[in-house]
Amino acid sequence: MSAKVTGLGHIGFYVHDLELMMDFYENFMGMQRTKVGPLGAFYSADPESCDHEIALINGRPSLDDPHWIQQISMRVESLDDLRDFKRRILERGYQLDRIVTHASAIGCYFRDPENNPTEVFWLTGYTSWAQVGIPIDIDQSDEAVMADVLRSWEAVRGVEMGKPPSPQTVDAIRELSATAVGSR
Repeated sequence: MSAKVTGLGHIGFYVHDLELMMDFYENFMGMQRTKVGPLGAFYSADPESCDHEIALINGRPSLDDPHWIQQISMRVESLDDLRDFKRRILERGYQLDRIVTHASAIGCYFRDPENNPTEVFWLTGYTSWAQVGIPIDIDQSDEAVMADVLRSWEAVRGVEMGKPPSPQTVDAIRELSATAVGSR
């Protein structure tokens, strides 16, 4: 049987005014900012059980621009399920955008039949509060995949919830991205 998603992970929105939207989700909605960086900010109602449910991403040119969904993201149960989704994405001819490790998860980004940005992801078991996406080859052995995840996690594990990464961490992320198997 083919892999299936186990639930909604998060929804990403392109935002026009990041500061305004951060204030809304923090102070009006009462959510906890879990990740922040040049990309945007991530929020969770319960960071202990879910890294983030909302991702606010810079990039909406104006409020009149209909380009506001950044992605719809759904969880899968295992690394093998993620591999199965990759195989089926390619078999169906859907556009595969990238596969990256976020340290806390591995995400497979692709386009659905109507070109909507979609992610299926598997939680790695590591906690990470950094916005990171380092290319990874999930067709390697489980051990090799987890070694790549661990290298990413070690580079970002010092990032505190809701705080931007240090310049040294940003440099470490760039270095890992430049040497990642998936970026060759």
